[in-house]
Amino acid sequence: MKKNVTGIAVLFTATCMAQDTTTQQKVKGQLSISGYAEAYYSYDFGKPADNNRPGFLYSHNRSNEFNVNLAYVKGSYTAERVRANIALAAGTYMNANYAAEPGVLKNVFEANVGYKLSSKKNIWLDMGIMPSHIGFESAISKDCWTVTRSILADNSPYFESGAKLTYATDNNKWVFSAMALNGWQRIQRVAGNSLMSWGTQIQFKPSDKVSLNYSTFLGTDKPDTARLWRYFHNLYGILQLTDRFGLTLGFDIGQEQKHKGSSDYNVWYSPVAMLRYTPADHWAIALRGEYYSDEHGVIISTGTENGFKTSGFSANVDYLPVKNIALRLEGRMLNSKDDIFIKNNENLTANNAAVTFSAAVSF
Repeated sequence: MKKNVTGIAVLFTATCMAQDTTTQQKVKGQLSISGYAEAYYSYDFGKPADNNRPGFLYSHNRSNEFNVNLAYVKGSYTAERVRANIALAAGTYMNANYAAEPGVLKNVFEANVGYKLSSKKNIWLDMGIMPSHIGFESAISKDCWTVTRSILADNSPYFESGAKLTYATDNNKWVFSAMALNGWQRIQRVAGNSLMSWGTQIQFKPSDKVSLNYSTFLGTDKPDTARLWRYFHNLYGILQLTDRFGLTLGFDIGQEQKHKGSSDYNVWYSPVAMLRYTPADHWAIALRGEYYSDEHGVIISTGTENGFKTSGFSANVDYLPVKNIALRLEGRMLNSKDDIFIKNNENLTANNAAVTFSAAVSF
């Protein structure tokens, strides 16, 4: 009898070990390390004494000095049903966009984990600090058509913190996402705010030459005592018209209660258009036209009669000697309805001009 029990125990142990080995094989994934660094020099012809570009610009926002816009090192883990990312970063982009975050959170560019909920369908649940579901421009300039970000992008979330549920169809033409968020570009929630914010995203890619997107945000970025509901819609389309020409069209519109409990709302909106031309290998040219209207200062406050009503135009030339290196030069003009720009540290003017050169490397 003792021999039989021993044999059963050995068989049970061997079976468990085999199951453990199988499980380990299933969850075994791949760890990769990547990085990005972008240095830049921007010259603002308004000659600001503090070397800061206008306050509504949060990327490439230092003037007349060599600096780093964004540099990070990222670790990514991917397996069949598990994924995770962590990236630590520094630069003027981080200083400007993470100013409200405490301590070490100021340097967390990305930190999230995800689990695939279905073994057959592409359904993922991700939690942590993630890139924003709003907009077609990211903080990584090399991935954008223009050197600097549009006013629209600089004044909507670059990142978000929360939970995200994503479903992609089998042919990857449709992607649907829903988010529970800590706020409007927030890692740590605003003190005194007890409510979660929410977001949705729908992407449609009928072909590799067309990408359409509709994203929303619903929530509040203020304490409960001063709660103002905010509703935001982001729409864009990226079209590859020919092998040489690409067109991006975007439109944002938002509204926020005028005061707590009010049925009246302040509205802001911004259209933007970009045209990109690649005349030859390793070269690209991009033009951007934009307009941003925020009369009541919901996002950009000026204290002037007409509020923030600003149009802009930019042109840039890119040289891409190899896939992971970008050398770029951009000229940009901004024109406002009111005199909101400081010139020579004394006078106010309606116009602002700047030139920016950047060098970016990804690895």
